[in-house]
Amino acid sequence: MKIMPIIKAQRLVLRPFVLADASFVQQYAGDYDIAYNTLNIPYPYELQQAESWINTHQQSYEDEVSLTLAIDHFEPTYPIGAIGLHNISRDHDSAELGYWIGKPFWNKGFCTEAAMALLKFAFEHYNLNRIFAQHFSHNPASGRVMQKLGMKHEGTLRQHVKKWGNYLDIEVYGILRHELYGEGL
Repeated sequence: MKIMPIIKAQRLVLRPFVLADASFVQQYAGDYDIAYNTLNIPYPYELQQAESWINTHQQSYEDEVSLTLAIDHFEPTYPIGAIGLHNISRDHDSAELGYWIGKPFWNKGFCTEAAMALLKFAFEHYNLNRIFAQHFSHNPASGRVMQKLGMKHEGTLRQHVKKWGNYLDIEVYGILRHELYGEGL
């Protein structure tokens, strides 16, 4: 079994989820506003769904298709969200960044801090060339996180997805390795 990474940032630790986190996931990801602003989080979100989701992480990591980590605040330690790399492509040296933060922890810079730590890890560990991220057009706060990471807006995908019976526009952002590290790397 491959050991999933633990990534440290200034105020946060990104670490593998454990089943004991399921109630946290159910409580915070199950908030209507979190579900409304993410494509794959259902509402309501049952505890069993959170447990099933956590149980997929290790195999997805071993298959090198995704890496999903809990975002923990430390001193004191408690979980505040989730972050991950998805659609990891070794053929194209790219991956998709995704995240959510529990509503009580919004507007404190935690998401940007966690995402920057994961971006750096992803470029170094996976030797990626490109990382992209997407958000619903009705959720500009997520786009501000992407902008703070140095990601560039690459376009709008009109009515690209369907959530709860509504067709939604998606904003796409991306960052290339050299944009984060400079041309020489």
